[in-house]
Amino acid sequence: MMILSGHPSFIQEWDKEKIRKRTKEILEEIGGLQYQMYAQQRYSLLIVFQGLDASGKDGLTRGLLEYCNPVGIKIKSFKKPCPEEYAHDFLWRIHKETPAKGDIQIFIRSHYEDILVPSVEGFLPEELIEQRFRLINDFERLLLHNDTRVLKFYLNVSPEVQKERLMDRVRMQKKHWKHKDGDWETRIKLQDYLKVYERIFNECGEIPWHIVPSDKNWQKLYFVAEEVLKTLRSLDLKWPELDSELFRQ
Repeated sequence: MMILSGHPSFIQEWDKEKIRKRTKEILEEIGGLQYQMYAQQRYSLLIVFQGLDASGKDGLTRGLLEYCNPVGIKIKSFKKPCPEEYAHDFLWRIHKETPAKGDIQIFIRSHYEDILVPSVEGFLPEELIEQRFRLINDFERLLLHNDTRVLKFYLNVSPEVQKERLMDRVRMQKKHWKHKDGDWETRIKLQDYLKVYERIFNECGEIPWHIVPSDKNWQKLYFVAEEVLKTLRSLDLKWPELDSELFRQ
């Protein structure tokens, strides 16, 4: 599975206003189904967002949840492990953040960082990296076994647009808080990171990855919202029956 640079040509011709209108309809339906799933307490949904710095993970999360009820929604942004997390197995901090029945949980970065960064930076031997691939596949099978659907998205921003967004963090005061010198150091190793992502897609593709064109935010949101809606529609969602002794006939 190749990571494309920029957008496939066919979406360049899309009508922006029509796509935005359709996206709004999709997001409204997602909101209704999310609330029904929360009421039913049978299924859950884990949404994983991976991507290079400035690929737009935070903004996408905000847009996707526009019509959702805050009840039943959880978001976790994974950073560098803290000392307590280092003291446990690498999936410990991940597993305790997985969604309870009825919930939608979004991971902004995820367990895949524990393969990506150690591989590029050489923190771990290849033998341990290979073990982590197998453990992640087992972990995701366990989630499926517990009626948790998993959607995995790689936000594919082109190098040119990524550079422009990183520069905005330098130029614009309201974005200064997002700036990290390390993001520019990571950019130097861009090809190394993309090679590891290719390996992740191949070795952890039992639950398929969705490669999302991410240079334009309105296209990115549409791509992701369509997949989320498709998944929610596939579930056997039902409003629970009335549980009442007082009104039982």
